Amino acid sequence: MSEPSVFTRIMNGEIPAEVVASTDTVVAIKDIAPQAPLHVVVFPRTDQYRDVVELAAGDPQLLADVISVANSVAHEHADGDFRLVFNTGASAGQTVFHVHAHVLAGGLTEKSVGA
Repeated sequence: MSEPSVFTRIMNGEIPAEVVASTDTVVAIKDIAPQAPLHVVVFPRTDQYRDVVELAAGDPQLLADVISVANSVAHEHADGDFRLVFNTGASAGQTVFHVHAHVLAGGLTEKSVGA
């Protein structure tokens, strides 16, 4: 069995995080190394899916929940316009293999792609 992801450890209260939104299925936290004025990471409460492709195939409704929370966060904490980034695979920059999306808004640059 693999080690729990950082997101699982946050959900278990082992690692502190600044939660900006939470539902029965999804959590949104401020990124600890923000790449934009608003940089929030949104992830499902399950570690069953490694990336967005697995999530889309396995639970499309949960993917819709992730996107819905991302949209709500962008409306509540920025002007509603946002970039939503899912890195899929190590060579694409994914470093945590618990599916998650980066919500970026305000003052975006080409480097604002998250991990």
